[in-house]
Amino acid sequence: MTAAAPETSPGREYLAVTRDLIDRLVTDQWPSIAAAARAIADAVLAGRTVHAFGTGHSHILAEELYYRAGGLVGVRPILFEGFMLHASAPLSTALERLSGLAEAIVEDHGVETGDVVVVASNSGSNTTTTELVAAVQARGAVVVAVTSIAHATSGQARRPVLPRLHEAAEIVIDNGGAVGDAAVTVAGVDQKVGPTSTVVGAAALDAVVAEAVGLLAAAGVRPQVYASSNTVDGDAANSRLTVTG
Repeated sequence: MTAAAPETSPGREYLAVTRDLIDRLVTDQWPSIAAAARAIADAVLAGRTVHAFGTGHSHILAEELYYRAGGLVGVRPILFEGFMLHASAPLSTALERLSGLAEAIVEDHGVETGDVVVVASNSGSNTTTTELVAAVQARGAVVVAVTSIAHATSGQARRPVLPRLHEAAEIVIDNGGAVGDAAVTVAGVDQKVGPTSTVVGAAALDAVVAEAVGLLAAAGVRPQVYASSNTVDGDAANSRLTVTG
């Protein structure tokens, strides 16, 4: 008896595309993930800070690294409310294209030599992202980028402010996403659905953190890692951590 072919649907297609992109992290992108983990481990060993930044939906990846069960304590996200979407999505879009804002944000936040700054931007071409990378590099920080090179280099991408993120960062993790981020075509619908950058970006960065913790443990260092506050001993465990910033 022949087994029935698996059902197809937009949702199943999205999960298949996302699975393939995550599998790609283990193969094509592993050298970049390993390099990012090494940079973060070295920063922790040197007593430096890991920062994380993104605008629009990319700010979700900055939050993914912060105060997270299983996450490193020494992460300071650069969270500027104007770049988020809950107050005004059009304002967020306008601000991420505004020249001069990034320098003020970095000056207020504080980045120093030897720090690592994780910068997430699917398009990799917004003015604020470009200027923030330049600002933190001028202060001696190493930049880890999470971006879509396919989108950034496409003729369909919005006219970029050069250099694009993948051209400026020391370490680049390519999320493999399609131009425009959404990956699935639905019959009768003009625009594609199913953006992949958040899912794949979060998987990449959580892999970076796990790898960095492994490197630190191998070096005989016990890094501070958050427990879940929703476990019986979570609050007590987290209260013993040294949290700054």
